[in-house]
Amino acid sequence: MVWCNVAIHNAVATSAALGFPIALANAVGYVLGGLQLHNTPPYSLGYIWLPALAVIACCSIMTAPLGASVSHRLPGKRLKKVFAIILYLLAFYMLYRGLTA
Repeated sequence: MVWCNVAIHNAVATSAALGFPIALANAVGYVLGGLQLHNTPPYSLGYIWLPALAVIACCSIMTAPLGASVSHRLPGKRLKKVFAIILYLLAFYMLYRGLTA
C-alpha cells in the first residue's frame, strides 16, 4: 500500500483491520478441520484450545489501544522502519521454523 502512495498510518491501520477477518476465517477452518478428532485435550474445539484462545484474545484487546497510540505518535518514516523491522523479523522466524522443522 505504501508503494501505491497510501500514508503509512493508513496502511498499518488497514493491515490491522484486515487481520481480523483473516484470523476469523482461519479459526473457522481449524475448528471444522479438527471436529472429527476424538483425542484432543480438554476444552478444545477442533484444533483450537479454548483457554489459549481466551488468553490471546484478552491480551490483544488490552494491548490494541497501546499499539494504536504508539503508531499515531510515531512520525511516518519511523513507523515505516519499525513496521519493516517487525515484518522482517517475523519472516526470518518463519523461515527458520520452516527450515528446521
